[in-house]
Amino acid sequence: MNYWLMKSEPDAFSFEDLKARPKQTEPWDGVRNYQARNFMRDAMKVGDPILFYHSNTNPPGVVGIAQVASEPYPDPTAFDKKSKYHDPKSDPVKPRWILVDVAFKADLKRLVSLDEMKTMPELSEMRALQRGNRLSITPVTKDEFQAIKKAGMRKAPGT
Repeated sequence: MNYWLMKSEPDAFSFEDLKARPKQTEPWDGVRNYQARNFMRDAMKVGDPILFYHSNTNPPGVVGIAQVASEPYPDPTAFDKKSKYHDPKSDPVKPRWILVDVAFKADLKRLVSLDEMKTMPELSEMRALQRGNRLSITPVTKDEFQAIKKAGMRKAPGT
């Protein structure tokens, strides 16, 4: 089993949006970074846990737990000329862009902010916290996943 952190801007697609879907499942479409695509295509497995992270908001941080809900398959937005994710070089016979479905798994009691994560010693090596890392999908270790989940299930520091 692998563990993941997946970022989404809440005004584009939020954790609450995922929970509101009829089956609480949504295709993770529109990824146009080869390394992130490769994680979905080559490493993600059905049932892998995901830290759902809200980016480009104040404060950014992990807001909930999701899981990989499908095998990888071609991202149909790459072939849709009306989509902002359309890629004219992507071919349905040999697709360039891949996605997985993501499903709601559990709420956290509170957001675990980026600032808080940066202070947690057990996250000192976490890839998503390294300077210059801008990937929307990154692997996390089981220990990193558990530390963030545990933090999200207790009261915020100082409260």
